[in-house]
Amino acid sequence: MLALLRTRRWIAFTALVLIAIVAFGLLSRWQWYRANEKQTQRIALEEAAAANPTDLTALVARAPDWKSISVTGTYDRSTQVVVRQRPQDGRNGFWVLTPLMLADDRTVWVVRGWLSASSSATTSPDIPEPPPGKVAVIGSWHGFEKVNEASRTGLPAKMVGAVDPSVLPLVGDFDGYLRLTTATPSQEALVFVAAPQIDDSMNLSYAGQWLLFAGVALVGWYFFLRREANEDARDSPAL
Repeated sequence: MLALLRTRRWIAFTALVLIAIVAFGLLSRWQWYRANEKQTQRIALEEAAAANPTDLTALVARAPDWKSISVTGTYDRSTQVVVRQRPQDGRNGFWVLTPLMLADDRTVWVVRGWLSASSSATTSPDIPEPPPGKVAVIGSWHGFEKVNEASRTGLPAKMVGAVDPSVLPLVGDFDGYLRLTTATPSQEALVFVAAPQIDDSMNLSYAGQWLLFAGVALVGWYFFLRREANEDARDSPAL
């Protein structure tokens, strides 16, 4: 077999198999990384959902994403907007985004809920009015998004392409926005935005598959090498 490995054909084939094994290993490592990343996100989301909410006015630094936050204030219905292209449960729709005015005159943007799109994603829906008077809400905290340049202009009034201060009617006084999970009084016209379902099992499966492919490549290389060596031995004249 050593003589075969010194031939040009087997040197090239061995190099090709080694490249494939390294590539499969790198792909497996990337899938492991993605699985660990998703697992970290899932744990952070679960811990944030289970934790007691923190009063927004008591924060001294920017809250991490998914942190549970509580706040009391009054909705400013005159400047609420919808955020386009927000699918949920297999249907396209909008987020209803309304500024909440706090007792200290600061303002925070609140995603009050999800609204199904009745026609196209560029047709403004009828935005349900927020509850009047003082409301107490709890939700998950999120940093602002970055609007796609194609969605920065050309949209109907009271519609934006992202939760980005540069396209909102008001900048607000906090470095992020609140996505509601609980509201008092309740709001029946809207559905709360569903939390993402983070599944890392698929990435773990892919990681194992790439390692399996690497093993198959190695076994296949040895199988063909041994078969050709045996054929050469049978064809060689006996001494």
